[in-house]
Amino acid sequence: QVQLVESGGGLVQAGGSLRLSCAASGRISSSYAMGWFRQAPGKEREFVAAITWSGGSTYYEDSVKGRFTVSADNAKNTVYLQMNSLKPEDTAVYHCASRGLQRYEYWGQGTQVTVSS
Repeated sequence: QVQLVESGGGLVQAGGSLRLSCAASGRISSSYAMGWFRQAPGKEREFVAAITWSGGSTYYEDSVKGRFTVSADNAKNTVYLQMNSLKPEDTAVYHCASRGLQRYEYWGQGTQVTVSS
């Protein structure tokens, strides 16, 4: 299994920045990539960004392109999500997840991000 712990959420004004961290432990060798997802109240969970452990390939949801940056520190088994130019619609619980070859298998407990207008 892979254990994931997110941190770095909080309350920020619109236009501000936050950096989320996701520390992974356990059977990390089974993890091909790491993803960030978010879920706002009353809405379905949506994909935000992802990065592969091996080559650092990155993927972003259209609404965060140019504002969010996903990165990984393999030595620390930690993935980051740098969020700039935050908007009220970015308010959500953000989860990181570990992806095997076919699907996201393990999830963190989430961290709350609240952007005030």
